[in-house]
Amino acid sequence: MENGYFRSTPDHRTPYTIVIPPPNVTGVLHMGHMLNNTIQDVLIRKARLQGFNACWVPGTDHASIATEAKVVAQLKEQGIEKSDLSREEFLSHAWAWKEKYGGVILEQLKKLGCSCDWDRTAFTMDPQLSDSVIKVFVDLYNKGLIYRGYRMVHWDPEALTTLSDEEVIYEERSGLLYFVSYPLADGSDQITVATTRPETILGDTALCVHPEDPRYAHLIGQEVLVPITNRKVPVIADEYVDPEFGTGCLKITPAHDPNDYL
Repeated sequence: MENGYFRSTPDHRTPYTIVIPPPNVTGVLHMGHMLNNTIQDVLIRKARLQGFNACWVPGTDHASIATEAKVVAQLKEQGIEKSDLSREEFLSHAWAWKEKYGGVILEQLKKLGCSCDWDRTAFTMDPQLSDSVIKVFVDLYNKGLIYRGYRMVHWDPEALTTLSDEEVIYEERSGLLYFVSYPLADGSDQITVATTRPETILGDTALCVHPEDPRYAHLIGQEVLVPITNRKVPVIADEYVDPEFGTGCLKITPAHDPNDYL
């Protein structure tokens, strides 16, 4: 690195460029990084040997939620609440944290010998990159390709922000199945549902069975009464239902399960 062997300057040679998928600035290397970056290094070194003007651009992602959590924790140790700071003041603390603690993962990549052009190291909040993101966002919005809609989201009650599916840590737990009976609206019969979430009954919009389940075929299209409210909802059919699970009949509650939008 000291001799600039991996530095790339545009010239007459055919360019061959890889932009490293930027790891989180708060992160450290794990086996996934090792596999991914080893493949990139093999490709870029091979391109150099073949005479290409090879350039491997390194960088880090600002990882806003992860970084914010780190900064908020640091501020609390100093007796400072995030809510007492302006946006600009909080960002100044975030930048200070990034300069002091961020980039550990890049130093690890350097020690591994990754043949990046380290003079081109980028950060996703660098002004030119941030401005480009805003420009593209505005362009897509003006074209009608970005819009605001109602969606079920993961909510972080401490950071007071939504989380993507990728930022949620899932864990399996042993739970209970509760069996709840829904009487038919005409009073002729009832359907029993097995559910792990009986507290969501008030949001039920339908019951669902498998279209080829002979136990319920004659009930498709009829209406049942939601317990407690006695509100009428239809019995519908969808192949999503597993006839072997529970009673083979599911309650549809879109306010509590994204699958129920299907």
